[in-house]
Amino acid sequence: MAVSRKLLCCLFLLCCGAARAGDSVTLYYNERPPYLIGAPDGTVSGLTASVAAQAFKAAGIDAHWQRMPYNRQVESLREGGARCMVGTFKTPERERHARFSKPIYRDLPTIGLMRGGVASGGRLSLQRVLATPDLRVLVKENYSYGRDIDAALARIHGGVVVTTAENVNMLAMLYGQRADLMFIGEEEFQYLMRQSTYAEKDFSLLRFADLPKGEARHIMCSMDVPEAWMRRLDREIHFE
Repeated sequence: MAVSRKLLCCLFLLCCGAARAGDSVTLYYNERPPYLIGAPDGTVSGLTASVAAQAFKAAGIDAHWQRMPYNRQVESLREGGARCMVGTFKTPERERHARFSKPIYRDLPTIGLMRGGVASGGRLSLQRVLATPDLRVLVKENYSYGRDIDAALARIHGGVVVTTAENVNMLAMLYGQRADLMFIGEEEFQYLMRQSTYAEKDFSLLRFADLPKGEARHIMCSMDVPEAWMRRLDREIHFE
């Protein structure tokens, strides 16, 4: 019995994961310029947000932005549902409970920040810096700083100050000498300097010889987001 052209078309769309009515996800974000910048009309733009929004649109997946604190985003993704986070690093631990898109952005090399007046001495060794006696390293809870920094931090015994604050507040903590060192993307630091009352001379930038490349950022979705949707997204991501 001949199969109708309409039925063949439907089967093709289902197999290839093409856009269908009802395909919708929630994109979680917290205000983090220049990566994620919310607007009064509910849209979000930035280095990672704009790429993600365009990819979902081109893939035929309706995406709705929802502002949420970072730790709650992580918890919500673990609970499942059609939910994604934008601009995260891929780690082995996260891959156990989430799906990842192709890279949507690659950071400039991560830098270290210390209170102004500390001589950077050119490019340093991450391991040597973290071995400094009594060093207090400020880190964001449940956050990844990339494979190399995460591994180095895991080897520190004590000396880690954990916070749920955003980077702009972490700068204030560093300036107020509540910690000695924090890590940040250079593009984010430069943006914050333009928007804050601090001056670059208030901080010392540390560049690490053993961190030559910035980390890739991805769209991270719950396991309930179909693999076919992720493939559709990947076809629409054209970041190099």
